[in-house]
Amino acid sequence: MIRFVHTADSHFGMENYGKIDSKTGIHSRLLDFHHAFNTCVETAIDESVDLFIFAGDAYKTAHPSPTQQRLLFDSFLKLFEAKIPLIIVVGNHDNPVSFGKTHALDLFGRLPLEGFHVIAQPKRLTIPTRNGPVQIVGIPWPSRTTLSLTNNFFSGVTELNSFISSHIAAIISHEAAQLDPSLPAILVSHLTVASGHYSGSEKRAITGQDPTFLPSQLAIPPFDYIALGHLHRHQQLNPLGDGAPIVYSGSIERIDFGERADEKGFCLGTIHRKGVVEYRFIKIPTRPLIQIEAMIPPGKNQTEAIISEIEKHTINDAIVKIVYHLPTGSPDKVDTRALQEACLHAHDLAAIIPVHQPAERKFRSNIKIDMDLSTALTSYCTQKGFSTSQAERIMLLAHALEMEQLQKPTSDLQGK
Repeated sequence: MIRFVHTADSHFGMENYGKIDSKTGIHSRLLDFHHAFNTCVETAIDESVDLFIFAGDAYKTAHPSPTQQRLLFDSFLKLFEAKIPLIIVVGNHDNPVSFGKTHALDLFGRLPLEGFHVIAQPKRLTIPTRNGPVQIVGIPWPSRTTLSLTNNFFSGVTELNSFISSHIAAIISHEAAQLDPSLPAILVSHLTVASGHYSGSEKRAITGQDPTFLPSQLAIPPFDYIALGHLHRHQQLNPLGDGAPIVYSGSIERIDFGERADEKGFCLGTIHRKGVVEYRFIKIPTRPLIQIEAMIPPGKNQTEAIISEIEKHTINDAIVKIVYHLPTGSPDKVDTRALQEACLHAHDLAAIIPVHQPAERKFRSNIKIDMDLSTALTSYCTQKGFSTSQAERIMLLAHALEMEQLQKPTSDLQGK
């Protein structure tokens, strides 16, 4: 029986909200992400797991700060001290765009520490654990540089992504064929499954940009479990049991307000015997992201209406965004200082965003310059909804004015 923790997408360096912690001098959101990741590590130690799997995107960028590197190393070092082997695949955020540059996790692979395995190129490993060997096929983020495709030319992104997908699928199939079918086997990768569900800003950043894979290209024998990173929502993409479970553990903390309703955590899995595997999702208590939507009725004090909506939420230590909707045609008279005072107990007031309802656009008559007077007036009266008698009265007056102008001498018209 092999037990393991599967996590991914720790994104150390996400500091789009929050503030500097007065006790440590470290950004509060970095501390949030560090706390969440430590929850994964401490659970692994408490449960005496055989393997810790990290499926990519340790950092926000490929150029982490020394502080971010130190915090992540402190967490990984706990696993080394507990003699728990660590498998890391390089994600897209860890991978530099320029060919030849070192990825953000390279140093972890160079440390002379037994049990640290950093996978930056497709690789097959057999990891000894306290309960026997586990076979690992590691596939890092599939890019042009990781596959050494710098000398290939493609007509566009679609052709490139199609080539990468088929190339990686062939590598996975080849590596799977080399595995011992009697031993536990796990595919660990950082990639996009075509049927996966996106969260938050991923919908804009990923759609149409990534190489994608079908579940049938991943859940192949003799894999017992497919451990994935990249998509931030926890999901199992092979629920019918036709092959190994295909699992995204999801990100460990909320990245933006698009993920405010998502539960965050990691997976604790068990391979009971070959072909018999189960896992459970363990939630991590994370800092709430609360978006307050205030609809302001016409004629009501705008600031008071928003504060009344704020009071309906528990905002202590939360990151708050306020979106208020103004009545049509109403000027913005909100006292933002009063809103800030109402949110003093929040961890951070991320934004105050007004939404102006557009005034109803009035349709103008389709009057063209080449219309004669009668046709133009008929169109105008129809649009305005005048009665027949009103329209006739307007026609008579207009024609009278027209005749009066025509009867005046040309010299009078030019003088005026």
